[in-house]
Amino acid sequence: MNKDSKKYYAILSALLFFFFFTWSSSFSLVSIWLNQYVGLKATDTGLIFSAISLIALCAQPLYGFIQDKLGLRKNLLLVIAVLLILSGPFFLGFASILRWNIFVGSILGGLYVGMTFNAGIGVLESYTERVSRIRGFEYGRARMWGSLGWASATFIAGHNINIDPNYNFVMASISGVVFLILLALLKTDKSDAFNQLEHGKTSAITIKDALNLLSLPRFWALILFVIGTCVYGVYDQQFPVFFSSQFATLQQGNEMYGYLNSLQVFLEAGGMFIAPFLVNKIGAKNGLLLASSVMAARIIGSGLVEGPVLISCMKLLHAVELPILLISIFKYNSQHFDKRLSSTLYLVGFQCVSSIVATLLSPLAGYGYDHYGFAPTYMVMGCIVIGTTLLSAVFLRSDAKALQPLDGLQHEDKNKAQPI
Repeated sequence: MNKDSKKYYAILSALLFFFFFTWSSSFSLVSIWLNQYVGLKATDTGLIFSAISLIALCAQPLYGFIQDKLGLRKNLLLVIAVLLILSGPFFLGFASILRWNIFVGSILGGLYVGMTFNAGIGVLESYTERVSRIRGFEYGRARMWGSLGWASATFIAGHNINIDPNYNFVMASISGVVFLILLALLKTDKSDAFNQLEHGKTSAITIKDALNLLSLPRFWALILFVIGTCVYGVYDQQFPVFFSSQFATLQQGNEMYGYLNSLQVFLEAGGMFIAPFLVNKIGAKNGLLLASSVMAARIIGSGLVEGPVLISCMKLLHAVELPILLISIFKYNSQHFDKRLSSTLYLVGFQCVSSIVATLLSPLAGYGYDHYGFAPTYMVMGCIVIGTTLLSAVFLRSDAKALQPLDGLQHEDKNKAQPI
């Protein structure tokens, strides 16, 4: 990397670090907080997660289209920065709202968390990936710092929650302030000019261009794959409650989960560094299938094994699957779709579909945990992932079928009669 590229890499890596630090501080142990401090049952917690996913579902396509129109301008990221700073005040009052009315609390929680974190991360990740292509550094090496931010915050949060959960929320707002300062230091005028020179003017993108994605069979093949893989988000939602129940006291379980989650994400950060080499070697499609296979093994394994040690081993497989999944999804999208729509593709084709599945499955998962237990519910989730993985092996395009060069959606329209 040249001097300019190193500067972009450093600032974007730091932005990812503090975004995830804020997210983890306020939300990594939220299921424990809702269960042990607010007093909600798993079904009620599932309702909250469903509301979060539903709001994110509405925000993600809008965020994606706006960011594609903006190119590399920072307007939307500035809005997200303000929302990050407000995370502390929001969560400090969230418990009282939930105790007063679970439905009102779920809607307000869905609005804030869905728009700030679940949709906001897609904007930052796709923004970073676009700059990485223009400036010549691997996206995975920048995203690695996001994992380190999450791990660092979770390590501290595991201690704080047994002392006073509010410490975590204050820490989240402080981290949001640092994010805003770093964003102000990011200068993207030259990169935006390079982006338009390579891919055309982003301001020329229309809603019709984005909607034309729906006519492409390869887009629906990608959606099928994502339907299965995003089950991992539902699995993770109330896993801390399951894990903490394996210990003699809930306080000990809370602290141990903080350690486990930190270890997982530190390993995940290492995976982000290595994953680009692996995906470049085996190809984007094979990378996607490998990630979903590991995911299925992790979820089913969690339902089969017993005891905190073996359950921890299953959880740590997340550090293998996620880096491969994220690197592969961006490389797959850049090979098979119009690069000008990279944010829309990621936020709709990956994040938005994840929100739809989470909206539908979160209440069902909560019901399953309450009435059948965690292990049987995990087995059902794992079978869903196996089914979509097998179908995706048939329908996803191989790297050899990538469209080169990608001339935009006009080129895509000429080819939409081709097989998937």
